[in-house]
Amino acid sequence: MASRKRGRLIDGVLLLDKPEGLSSNHALQRARRAMDARKAGHTGTLDPFATGLLICCFGRATKLSTRLLEADKTYLATLELGVETDSGDLTGDVVHDVRSTMERVTEQAFMDVLPAFRGTIEQIPPMHSALKKDGKPLYYYARKGIEVARPPRQITIHQLALVGIEGTQAQIMVHASKGTYIRTLAQDIGRSLGCGAHLSALRRTQVGPFHIDQAITLEALQALTMPESALLSLDNLPDGLQLPGYSTNKETQA
Repeated sequence: MASRKRGRLIDGVLLLDKPEGLSSNHALQRARRAMDARKAGHTGTLDPFATGLLICCFGRATKLSTRLLEADKTYLATLELGVETDSGDLTGDVVHDVRSTMERVTEQAFMDVLPAFRGTIEQIPPMHSALKKDGKPLYYYARKGIEVARPPRQITIHQLALVGIEGTQAQIMVHASKGTYIRTLAQDIGRSLGCGAHLSALRRTQVGPFHIDQAITLEALQALTMPESALLSLDNLPDGLQLPGYSTNKETQA
């Protein structure tokens, strides 16, 4: 006899503020266990070093995953100027470091290179990514020191602004379409500045209509007596995210 599936049937959307140091799947599984939910999935991976908005869908809400994966996203990204890594972020090996000899990058110099990255542009995906070549993810080749040709992909950066510069660190705000690699953007900006750069911190602040201000931390979720109370119900989702046959009109449901 087949064993019964474990967990409760719970429907809804959780806006989780993912902490640093956890993979997106580990954060999702901790949230799922806190609610003893049977079925769950997230809608867009954040690297372990990144923080911010991770949308977790439970039960019937998992049908929304594709729509949310397609959504535009907004980030606060910190660039370390003068240092480039092979991965484009702080987890990689340093391949270029001119911090000891570089001139200070001014706010004006930084802002002068940003227009080239706004609008619809082409971006070459990084080797350290899950995109596949001959059935294997690119990071498989990268770990073996093999670089393969990657065709550029078209992305749209709706907004790109400098938040501030302090020393060799610059923080930018990026509102971009799906498929945008922020670490590649950081690397390309560094190259345009002539000093190189890598992504040293990343925080996702918005996915589609959802904002980080609406999110709950994993610690706060686990402390709730009824953690499922943190879920957005299926009849309380923004326009465009309703499931077929699931009306948001309370009167039609009565």
